[in-house]
Amino acid sequence: MERISPHVLLGAYTEGVFPMAEEGEIYWFSPTMRGVIPTDDRFHIPHGLQKSLKKKPYDVRWNVDFRATMLGCAEREETWIDDQILESYCELHELGFAHSVECYDEEGLQGGLYGVTLGKAFFGESMFSRKPDASKIALVDLVRWMREHGHMLLDTQWMTDHLRQFGGMEIPREEYLKLLAEALADEAIDE
Repeated sequence: MERISPHVLLGAYTEGVFPMAEEGEIYWFSPTMRGVIPTDDRFHIPHGLQKSLKKKPYDVRWNVDFRATMLGCAEREETWIDDQILESYCELHELGFAHSVECYDEEGLQGGLYGVTLGKAFFGESMFSRKPDASKIALVDLVRWMREHGHMLLDTQWMTDHLRQFGGMEIPREEYLKLLAEALADEAIDE
C-alpha cells in the first residue's frame, strides 16, 4: 500500500495544508477560512453534554486502538479516509505524531477522534460516534489534555454546526497561519 511519507505529511501541517482522498486521488487543502476551537475560557460545553459528563457513560482512553478509531471515522456514506490515508496516519501514530481519543463502554469502542500533534498544535482530523455524546466527550477530554500540556491551537480544518456548539469559529487563513507559527515556535510540555 502506497503511503504519504511522514516527512511530507508533517511538512504540510507546518504550512497549514492537509490531505484528503477522493476516488483514489490525494488532494491537498488550505481553506481560505479555517476552523478552530478555542482551548481557553471560550471553549463551551453545551448544557446537555455537561449532564452526560457527570454520568460518565464512557471510559475515555488515549491511543489504545488508533486504527479502529480511524476506521470508525471512515464509517460513513462518503469518506475521505481511504486505505492510503489510513496507512499514512497509522504510520504517523507509530512515530508518535498522531493520536486518538477513544470512548469505550462495556460493548467496546463507541466513539472518538484522531489528529496530529506538532509543537503546541493539535490538528483534528475526524471524529465519530456510535452512541450518544461519545465523540463530544472525546473532544472535551482532548481540550482538557491540551490545557494541561500547554497546547494552544486546536485546528478543525473546516467548521461545522456540530463544532460551533463548542465555541468553534472560522478565522481567515492569514490569522490561522500566525497562530500556527506561534504554536510551532515552542515545544509543548512533555506528556
